[in-house]
Amino acid sequence: MEVADKNILLVGASSGIGLATAQLLSKLGAHLYTASRHESAELAELNTTFLPLDVTQPLGTALDALPEVLHGVVYCPGSIKLRPFERIPVADFQADFQLNVLGAVQVLQACMKRLKKAEGASVVLFSTVAADTGMAFHASIATAKAAVEGLTRALAAEYAASNIRVNCVAPSLTDTPLAAALLSTPEKQEAGAKRHPLQRIGQPQDLAYMTSFLLSDHSSFITGQVMPVDGGMGRLK
Repeated sequence: MEVADKNILLVGASSGIGLATAQLLSKLGAHLYTASRHESAELAELNTTFLPLDVTQPLGTALDALPEVLHGVVYCPGSIKLRPFERIPVADFQADFQLNVLGAVQVLQACMKRLKKAEGASVVLFSTVAADTGMAFHASIATAKAAVEGLTRALAAEYAASNIRVNCVAPSLTDTPLAAALLSTPEKQEAGAKRHPLQRIGQPQDLAYMTSFLLSDHSSFITGQVMPVDGGMGRLK
């Protein structure tokens, strides 16, 4: 992957998919700026510039230390709150929207001038298979992530003339701390694997490789796309 020496901001890098992506990008030689509420021990082991950031709050000066030129931004924060629709408070819908959509909006607004200066930049956002494939108990997260997909396409159209590509990755169930409750027993793990045509659960590295590809020059003719990394769940039976 051609990401060596690129300045990349990775938001939500402390664990799960974000951490796996940070580890891969670091190995590939990117200049990484990582942001999350806390720097995990695993993230601290990498050669990154860490920026404390809570995306549910106003950014203030949190991103002022970024370089003048950014070649990529990855926004990984997500949430999983699976409950029957009638038991989901409006406040939970608002919290999911704030974290997944408005957090991405304010980060990207703060970074656009830096991305334009790259004269060829890439933004990667994250959705979910549940945004396109109806799944029971997913109303809140599916609503928020569907908005992320709309944002992806709108920004891809608006910034194509600035040579900024915007794409989205849509995973299915992935073995991360966020999904720990859904994979807490061998029985749950087996059931989760059987829901996928490829008969396994996604791994953070699966998403990291797709993200790295979308950041690299190898994907220079791809923009406005939602890329499923879901073991076939979204399209196959």
